[in-house]
Amino acid sequence: MQFTDADPSAPTIRKLTLAVDEGMCTLRWLWPEGVEAVYVERLEVAMLGKENSGDAHAQGKLKLYTREEYKASNGYVDRITGFGAIRYTVYICRMDDAEPVLLRQSNDENTVMASAGKADIRFSIRYKSGFFQKRKSVFMTVTTEAPVPKEALCYVRKQGSVPLNKEDGTVYPFVNDFAPGRNEMPPVEVGKDEYVRLFFTDGPKYGTVYRLISD
Repeated sequence: MQFTDADPSAPTIRKLTLAVDEGMCTLRWLWPEGVEAVYVERLEVAMLGKENSGDAHAQGKLKLYTREEYKASNGYVDRITGFGAIRYTVYICRMDDAEPVLLRQSNDENTVMASAGKADIRFSIRYKSGFFQKRKSVFMTVTTEAPVPKEALCYVRKQGSVPLNKEDGTVYPFVNDFAPGRNEMPPVEVGKDEYVRLFFTDGPKYGTVYRLISD
């Protein structure tokens, strides 16, 4: 499947809308005159790689959809599954040497986002130290409903009290991604009056996909 940028005279998809009801979403749009079929792309944003999560040209699953199917279903109907966001894009298709070529529009009227809900990330923190020791061990457990990249989370150390936010102490990264299920971190040594808490590295970015919960 090939993509190309649509020229100014090409037909375009307009006024794409989305309605969600009980886990099903319905896309509707204005069909250009003479266009009898389109390709609908579904891209699960939470599944994108870390480097291209904002890439407007990242490719998802494509489905051919005809105008007759649209009329029969009163739109394009799809089931919302997984976590995070789903980006739907409707492409007009032209044939080039018997091969379909999908037209990228210069505006965003053929693209819409749907929310598939947030995946829970639950974490617990335990401390262990000897009575006369000046340092203590921190045991962190992270339990997730979906894969979580290591870049999404960090832990913050603070002296005297538990950190209130990512800026309220010293930030430390994690070195491995988190698999679905229970993840036990190697113990970390801190001062006896230091405390640790987990935070998103970027709240606006990862907070749309995950929900961070302290047990």
